[in-house]
Amino acid sequence: MRIDINLATQPYEDSRRFWTYWGSGLAVLGLITLVLGYLAIAGFIQASHERAKIAGLQREIAAYDQEKAAAQAMLSLPENRLVRDQSRFLNDLFQRKSFSWTKVFEDLEQVMPAHLHVVSIQPDMSKDNNLEIKLVVAGESREQALDLVRKMEGSQRFKETHIDTERSEVQPTSGDHVLFDLSAQYIPSGETSTSGGGSH
Repeated sequence: MRIDINLATQPYEDSRRFWTYWGSGLAVLGLITLVLGYLAIAGFIQASHERAKIAGLQREIAAYDQEKAAAQAMLSLPENRLVRDQSRFLNDLFQRKSFSWTKVFEDLEQVMPAHLHVVSIQPDMSKDNNLEIKLVVAGESREQALDLVRKMEGSQRFKETHIDTERSEVQPTSGDHVLFDLSAQYIPSGETSTSGGGSH
């Protein structure tokens, strides 16, 4: 029988295995540190770019706010107040979708005399904040324009129709030589029942 006796004053330690384990662990930690450092630097650079974009957008918003403030100040001038009120009225009207170009043309088609032609049409606001239609029509005689006025007054969509001006001007497309500027209050279809119900 053989018995091995360790006569060393300190226990035996395998230093190579120890340094192998610790060296591998330190290498892994070093690699993780490098990766985290790279991600931190990349994130910082990306954040800097995002901050630069945000600052640019904030400058653009500030410039737009200045332009808006300048436009509002201009519209608030006494000489521009009427235009501002008309714009607000028409914008509100368009937003409520109570004004339809298609419906206006359909209503005009029902009352338009055969030999009268629409040259231009535009919505406007009357002094009592009602929707007003301004028409320029071309024809051969004043009687045709008066016929249109009578038919519009007989319609449920138009009221207070009148001829504003009359002038001679040959139209190359139709051959008509008399132009009439007409104004009429327009009542959209959604408001007919309401206005009619108030009279009963």
